[in-house]
Amino acid sequence: MPKPLSAYLPEAFDPRLPIALIAGKGIYPALVARAARASGIPVRLIAFDGETDPDLVASFPETERHCVHVGQVGKTLRLLDKFGAGYAIMAGQVTPRRLFHGLRPDLKAAQILLTLKRRNAETIFGAVAKEIEALGIRLLDARAFLDGQLVSLGCMTGDRFPIEKEYLDHGIHVAKECARLDIGQGCVVRKGTVLAVEAFEGTDEMLRRAGGLKADETLFVKTVKGRQDFRFDVPCFGIRTLETMRESGLHAAALEAKGVLLLDKEAVLDKARSWKISLLGF
Repeated sequence: MPKPLSAYLPEAFDPRLPIALIAGKGIYPALVARAARASGIPVRLIAFDGETDPDLVASFPETERHCVHVGQVGKTLRLLDKFGAGYAIMAGQVTPRRLFHGLRPDLKAAQILLTLKRRNAETIFGAVAKEIEALGIRLLDARAFLDGQLVSLGCMTGDRFPIEKEYLDHGIHVAKECARLDIGQGCVVRKGTVLAVEAFEGTDEMLRRAGGLKADETLFVKTVKGRQDFRFDVPCFGIRTLETMRESGLHAAALEAKGVLLLDKEAVLDKARSWKISLLGF
């Protein structure tokens, strides 16, 4: 029996149908494109102006890519139809402040925004997801094809994790409660004290705030929500976050296994070992 392409694809997935990659910032979309192409799946690109990596855009023929402004939902939907996409996948962050400044909503986006009582990334992208699936296009779990990039259980850096279990459990509890309340999905704790929690500003800014306290034996925890919608919201940890930890004097992170993506996992773990930063999957 052939090995499935990914544990996060639907059972009836048809690899002959094109996947439209709706690509935000960073390396994440490039990893998805590379893995899908390696599996022989046709991929089309919808890039965001000023967000998507130009190198990723250039890797697609002109007939298989298109660029839109953040907020051009109607145009995005028309492109999905033009590409003949059977599936779509959202990968990569859009700069959070774009939700408040620099958003250029077209008529479809304006109609969606008017229906939302709460306007945040989850509600906006959730509404867009409904519009995509109304076209008969399946929006895929954004972990698809990246099974090997997910956080695995145990101390991934090979050393003994330096944080005592009591304090690790406390950090996980705080992070889970913040996620439940939709505040954020990360926190920094030290021996039972909460130093910082992640909110709209994002992970790196939270780490810098915590680092400014100059406390030792600190722990960064990243988790997922109880009802995480992995179609458009996958927590990620990459080289940039690792660099921020190092600059901020943080040397231990606990990340939820199977829920958090380690972007370019092998490189991240190699760099973490060289910088003596311990990474644990829980």
